[in-house]
Amino acid sequence: MLVKIFSGAVSGIEATTITIEVNILWGAKFIIVGLPDNAVKESQQRVDSALRNIGSKIPGKRIIVNLAPADVKKEGSAYDLPLAVGILAANEEIPATELPHFAMLGELSLDGSLLAVKGVLPIAINAKAEGFSHMIVPYENANEAAVVKGLKVYGFSHLREVTSFLKKEQTYSPMHFHSPKNEIDNSRFFYDFKDVKGQENVKRAMEIAASGGHNMLMIGPPGSGKTMLARRLPSILPPMTIEESLETTKIHSVAGKLQRNSSLITTRPFRAPHHTISDIALIGGGSFPRPGEISLACNGVLFLDELPEFKRAVLEVMRQPLEDRTITISRAKSSVDYPANFMLIASMNPCPCGYYTHPTKECSCNGGAIQRYLSKISGPLLDRIDIHIEVVPVELEKITGNQEEESSQTIRERVIRAREIQNRRFKNYTGIYCNAQMNSALLKKYCPLNEKCTALLKIAMQKFGLSARAYDRIIKLSRTIADLAGNEQILPQYIAEAIQYRSLDKASWGK
Repeated sequence: MLVKIFSGAVSGIEATTITIEVNILWGAKFIIVGLPDNAVKESQQRVDSALRNIGSKIPGKRIIVNLAPADVKKEGSAYDLPLAVGILAANEEIPATELPHFAMLGELSLDGSLLAVKGVLPIAINAKAEGFSHMIVPYENANEAAVVKGLKVYGFSHLREVTSFLKKEQTYSPMHFHSPKNEIDNSRFFYDFKDVKGQENVKRAMEIAASGGHNMLMIGPPGSGKTMLARRLPSILPPMTIEESLETTKIHSVAGKLQRNSSLITTRPFRAPHHTISDIALIGGGSFPRPGEISLACNGVLFLDELPEFKRAVLEVMRQPLEDRTITISRAKSSVDYPANFMLIASMNPCPCGYYTHPTKECSCNGGAIQRYLSKISGPLLDRIDIHIEVVPVELEKITGNQEEESSQTIRERVIRAREIQNRRFKNYTGIYCNAQMNSALLKKYCPLNEKCTALLKIAMQKFGLSARAYDRIIKLSRTIADLAGNEQILPQYIAEAIQYRSLDKASWGK
């Protein structure tokens, strides 16, 4: 008897429906065709042991399994469950009439237990789009798949439960998803800006960066508080929209980073890879492409501490994703796209010894050494960073003082108000949520400049030798500053503040 079971395969963060055809004929051989990898080929042993643990077995006949479409590479152990169900249905041990309405996936252990797999959310989204009404997944993945509305998701812990359900020997209720509230719980954040003494100018820059989704580089001597400030940035970021949550969850699901029994990711990611990271680990790839750190940080923050210590080749691969907010991984047989819409927050010392800008400690580096150190960060990469700000060590009087600092909650309220203005502005543009994502057409439409602003920008361009990209980023930054002030018009003072956040563009720096 020929039976068709439906599952899915993931390419990038999108899924394709996989049809698993099981045919039992006369003979004595088990064959899997349709570009299976080793994990899929090994499924015969897992399925055989699992079936024996529920009182069944693989028939001693010729079994042909076809994974269609045949030109799509099938990876991993997620096909164990549909393969086992297909064999039972083809051997007429369970009814096959309802199977066309189901999509299913899951790994089987030798005792028949169902184990969690990767990429469940994009497969569930694709299943709903393809017209499937039911889905069977391991219990630990049920919350994840239940995010998709209109799809009845059943989570099981053992193959025996699946067969009882399909035989209608026992009834099970589908998993229900409860949409998270669009709010932020302050207790989730261990770090708070109220603990930071002084550094008002850096706090202001971080508020602007959070409000508009801008990239930021902090330059300062050791111990000035760069890492401390960066760690507190997530506490002032606005809550994620449902679209951002879905995109982020899909990426983490495909990468296998999603926690078991979890559903939507509602906290913006904060990724801080070590400076020894490789370029493939940063942008994604490998023989079987997987998302890298820039994709795992999508809709959140990628923090690169001690930026010049990263390999130059690693940093240079970020240039295109920073501009296009997506990364394409190309291989000989295929290419995949991953979202890379992240905020880059980086920190660095001003010189090799670290004390070039220190108010009291003397720098031991000469001008050439400082220039060589700074040149580790290329001009094109710096051009893509909106805010360069110097971080100066806090005076002892402020550290020991009792002055109460502004809390993250207070700053976040202003950030949220600014983001709400941007959400209304870009409501008709798919995939654009903040000012940093504006293209040239939107920049021209929403950032008109009066004569005074234009004249001020012209002077800055000539004095600092700014590029056209830096020109656009200054305007985007001034648009965010105006939104924080609740002003629809961009004023000269906003342009002036945006210009002074270009420290490394100044010709005098490091000389």
